[in-house]
Order: sequence, then structure tokens, then C-alpha cells
Amino acid sequence: MRKIQEKSFSTLKCGPAPEEHDSQAIVYVIQEIPGTKEGRPKINIMGAAQYGKVSFLLPELSQIIFSPGPLVFKLRHGLKNFSKDDYLLLTGDPAIIGVACSIVSDITNGKYKLLKWDKQERTYYPIEINLYEKGKIDE
Repeated sequence: MRKIQEKSFSTLKCGPAPEEHDSQAIVYVIQEIPGTKEGRPKINIMGAAQYGKVSFLLPELSQIIFSPGPLVFKLRHGLKNFSKDDYLLLTGDPAIIGVACSIVSDITNGKYKLLKWDKQERTYYPIEINLYEKGKIDE
């Protein structure tokens, strides 16, 4: 069994255990899981629900093609109430993930939480991001 570090390292930190966080938190899932339209999603994200109410931001087939403006507007609208207690679940198109993280960082001044899937333990772990944390970068 792997041991999970609870200390800060770089700008990432393992978050609280699921039973310790706010019941009002929202887990923002960036895109619906592929296969959702057919009623057979390719992955099960129900484990993320222990961290808060699950809210989907975009349909599964969303992509940034030539004009990102409308998609950025839609993400900004969906994330406008993102708070320090909420989580991002990074699913879908990597370009859209980057935009969503940028928007959340803008809203929260660089401090936000996301959920990371651990394949070995088969569970989600909360990760706290602080883009402006001071520390040494010599590691």
C-alpha cells in the first residue's frame, strides 16, 4: 500500500480527508465524460461526489477549434461562483482544461483545489494549488 504524503511540496499539497470538508462544496467537472450521451460513460466519477455536489460545465464533445471566445465565455459563466472550498475535476480536452484552470486561478488569486485520481488506490485525492507560494525551486 502506498503512503500518501501530507506535507507541502513545491506548490502542491494533499488536502483534507473527505469527511473533513464543507458539505456545500461543488466539484466542477470540466466536461461530461465520453459516452454520457449514450448512457454509458467510459469512466465512473461518482467517487468525486464525496467532495461535494457534482456540476458539469461543458458537454462531452466540446472543443476549442478556431475561436475560443464563446467557450471561454461559457466557462467563465459556469465558474463565476467558484470558491476556495470548491474543486476542479480535470476531464476532457487538454486545451479546455488549461483555460478552466486559468479562469479559476484568476478568480481565486492562484489558490484552488483539484481532485487527482489515483489508479493504484482507486480513489480521488484533493490537491491544493498555490501558484504564488514562496519557497525554494532547487528540487
